[in-house]
Amino acid sequence: MQTEPCSTAPKRTGSPLSRWLLCLFGLIWLPALSTVFSGDQPPWMISSRTARALFSDRASGSPPVPDPAPAAPAQVPPADGSWQLPDGAWKYLVIHHSGTSSGSVQSIHREHQQRRDTDGNPWLGIAYHFVIGNGSGMADGQVQATFRWDQQLHGAHAGNALINARGIGICLIGDFEKTAPSTRQLDALRKLVVQLAGRYQISRRQVIGHSSVRSTQCPGRLFPLRKIQEAVPQA
Repeated sequence: MQTEPCSTAPKRTGSPLSRWLLCLFGLIWLPALSTVFSGDQPPWMISSRTARALFSDRASGSPPVPDPAPAAPAQVPPADGSWQLPDGAWKYLVIHHSGTSSGSVQSIHREHQQRRDTDGNPWLGIAYHFVIGNGSGMADGQVQATFRWDQQLHGAHAGNALINARGIGICLIGDFEKTAPSTRQLDALRKLVVQLAGRYQISRRQVIGHSSVRSTQCPGRLFPLRKIQEAVPQA
């Protein structure tokens, strides 16, 4: 019985379409696969780590965790540290003299606007909360509140951070190293101190001169600080 010789050519299987798709796969993916195995990742491909993260989130049903938002920049306090304080924050009354024979809220305000803090920032203006005139620049015994009191702002009068933050600065016009304050100035100061001390529950010993917190002659050797302190009722 005669048999057919064996064919040496491979027998083709499948449709022409499947063979065409197989060839297309070889042309597109084989170079990419060889690049991955060699360690070089084309820029248009995602990494295997990223792919695993995407599919693991999808499989677990939980959304991807977003990157944390950048932290807000720290707020910098204004020049000379003047920020608003809550009512009732005042704990001290700090008495000053201007060290000049004349003056007013306006003249001190202009002079203090020329000053700079340790960082080179300009002051907002007059450092005190109240000024009491001596008859030269302001009426004798006149009490005038400054913008710091009107806006309930931190002072810049003491050279001490705590006292600036919690101390009401009161400046009497005059140089009390040379001359004593006028009677009208002292009467006005006494009334103001008693009113403020009662409102904010400030004791006698919290009525202080500038020299109590800084090395200075202010409010001067002729200023009767004890008499002003004694005007405050005992707690």
